[in-house]
Amino acid sequence: MTVRQPASPTLCRLQLGSELRRIRQKKGMTSTQVVKKLIWSPSKLTRLETGENVTVEPADVMALCQIYEVDEETAEQLKEYAAVTKTKRDWWEAMPFRPVIGPGPKAIHGLESSAASLNAYNSEWVPGLFQTAEYIRTLHRHSHGHSSEEDIECMVELRQKRQNVLRQELPLRFAVVVNEAVLLRQVGGRAVMKAQLARMIEEASAPNIDLQVVPFKAGLYRAMNGPFTIIHFREESALKPIVYLENLADHWVLRRSSDVELYEEAFNELRALAPGPQESLNLITKAMKEL
Repeated sequence: MTVRQPASPTLCRLQLGSELRRIRQKKGMTSTQVVKKLIWSPSKLTRLETGENVTVEPADVMALCQIYEVDEETAEQLKEYAAVTKTKRDWWEAMPFRPVIGPGPKAIHGLESSAASLNAYNSEWVPGLFQTAEYIRTLHRHSHGHSSEEDIECMVELRQKRQNVLRQELPLRFAVVVNEAVLLRQVGGRAVMKAQLARMIEEASAPNIDLQVVPFKAGLYRAMNGPFTIIHFREESALKPIVYLENLADHWVLRRSSDVELYEEAFNELRALAPGPQESLNLITKAMKEL
């Protein structure tokens, strides 16, 4: 194993799961065979291999290493990954964010913080990494009407803090295509929307960001069945790209290579279909003037 221990608990969980799955498959063992030997539930091994557990017990990792007969160096590295999940927390797991962040936001925060680049399509709303405080506030008041103002303000702070991935020392590379409807749907009224569109134009000027708008006149395209985010990890992590999907009730990740390739093709089609960055900025400017 050449990958060294990273600081992020999320990345540790993902790398640990990826390695455990790779080692099991190389050993020629099925998940059913493993859980029978350890008297585990099938879901426990699945959660370990997909990096879904918030913490991982080093003892569980050692039990798997014994079954797989891994060498001592690899076993120690895997145990170190597990130890990080036990001793460190990602910032969004701390107070005051912990009570207000759901499984979906937790998942995307962790994946974004571990990524080298994102390729995203948004059909209905401004991408979260571009949203202004008032736009965020309006969305949460609408979708979390039962929440207190204090909780809503915490959600606003949480999303704004999440946006730091675009401005860190090694900034995330963000290529995003939005449907023209995103520009025209007023969220929070004219003033809020005008400020939000101005923010999109400002963000698009950064060298690590590519923003395109697919206009209504483009007609039909494959991605019309919903938003998605393709996540590429840093090369040194040895993690393969995955696709993150989310709807009103649930969120999930696609890892199978054929699924990821399908979304990569759809995203490339979107980028070819949409006008280039400058013409896309012109569409945003036009939408601002027409508010």
